[in-house]
Amino acid sequence: MVSKYRAKPTMVNGIRFASKKEGKRYSELKLLERLGEIRDLQLQPRFPLKVNGELVTTYVADFSYRDGKSGNWITEDTKGFRTDAYKIKAKLLKALNPGIDHREI
Repeated sequence: MVSKYRAKPTMVNGIRFASKKEGKRYSELKLLERLGEIRDLQLQPRFPLKVNGELVTTYVADFSYRDGKSGNWITEDTKGFRTDAYKIKAKLLKALNPGIDHREI
């Protein structure tokens, strides 16, 4: 089955990913984790985005992990197509969580 953005789901280590690109990035991150470059790798972490105490939406990243040296949190999304909703959520994530480094791969 092909998604509306033409991403082809794939399996890596028994885990289903929405695209081959995301599955490939997972493999790369697992290697970096084994090498000690990153730690605390999480899949599909959820970030509630609250403004003035009210939940506006929830952002779900593809990956989250800590930098092996600095310990800073990094979120990643593997994007082939940036939807308007994604753009807004990514901006909210950055504005509400300035300590998180958000990256698109």
